[in-house]
Amino acid sequence: MLSKKAQYALQALSFMAETATEEPILIADIAANKHIPLKFLENILLELKKAGFLDSKKGKHGGYFFALPPNKIKLSAIFRVVEGPIALLPCVSLNYYKKCDECNEKKCGINKVMLEVRDNTLAVLDKRTVADLSYKKVK
Repeated sequence: MLSKKAQYALQALSFMAETATEEPILIADIAANKHIPLKFLENILLELKKAGFLDSKKGKHGGYFFALPPNKIKLSAIFRVVEGPIALLPCVSLNYYKKCDECNEKKCGINKVMLEVRDNTLAVLDKRTVADLSYKKVK
């Protein structure tokens, strides 16, 4: 299940992609349109900025904008920033691997199934981009 943080991140990014403006977008506009608590959204957008997906401008015409085109930002990368590992278990994670206590991965049926879940989830998230979140055609 997606956390509220992940849901809000995807909603904010979809709004930004749909707005498709050259001007920065105010956090307050995103929050109001998507019904996201402002303080929570500020933290999410700051994380996405630190990861290099967004940038911001201060001042009268300030706000957030994409540092990369939305069609170049993979959803898998967004999920890793916002949620951490994509895998449901640490023993099948590509980037956050940790052996499970008292487990023999070669004989573990759970491990085999979770590997398949991870691979299929990753296949979808790797081929989809922020542009795919928009109901409008976004470049």
